[in-house]
Amino acid sequence: MRPGLLGLAVLLIALGGLGAAFAVTSVRATGTYLAIARPVAVGAELSRDDLMSVQVAGGQGLKPIDVDRIDEMLGKRAAVTLTPGTLLTEAQLTDEPMLGSGQQQLALGVKPYGVPSRKLRPGDKVQLMSMPAKTTDGRTTSSSTRFNATVVDSDTSDTSIVTVYLVLATRDVPAVVALAAEQRVAIVLTGSV
Repeated sequence: MRPGLLGLAVLLIALGGLGAAFAVTSVRATGTYLAIARPVAVGAELSRDDLMSVQVAGGQGLKPIDVDRIDEMLGKRAAVTLTPGTLLTEAQLTDEPMLGSGQQQLALGVKPYGVPSRKLRPGDKVQLMSMPAKTTDGRTTSSSTRFNATVVDSDTSDTSIVTVYLVLATRDVPAVVALAAEQRVAIVLTGSV
C-alpha cells in the first residue's frame, strides 16, 4: 500500500468526522423564536395574534427573541413597521410613547419627486420648508419658513403619491397643514439613521 493513499484515507476520515460533528452541532442549535404573523404598523401595540413561533437552525449573529418570552413582548409598541415572516428582535420594539410632550403626528402626502430619499426610514430627521407663494400681482415671495420633524414611517404603495408620517412640535402643525393644503411644502433630509 502506498503511504500517500494511506495519508489521504486518514485525512478523508478526519474530514468526515468533522463534518458529522458540525451537522450534529447545527441541529442542536435549533431554537424556537418569535416571528411576525401579520403586518404591524409603527406605533401599534403587539398582540398575541401578531406573533407566531418559528424554529431556526444555527442563526449565529442573529438576536431573535425566544418564544418563552412572548408575554414580555405583548403590549410593547412597534418602533418600525413589522413585516410578516420576519424574526422579532428587541431593537424593533419600544416601551416609549411614540409622541413626546408638546408633539403631534401628521401625515403629509407629497409627489414622489418631493421626497429627498427613495425610502425615508423611521427616525430620519427632516426639515419641512415652505416654498415661495405667488402674490396677487404675480410675483413670488422669497421668504421661507422651516419646521423640524422626525419621520415615523412612510408609505410608497401608491405610485402617484408618497405618504410621510411625521412627528413635529404642536405649535408648528397648523402652519404645516396650511402649507400642505396649498402644496407648498418641501421635505429636506437633514439626518438619516
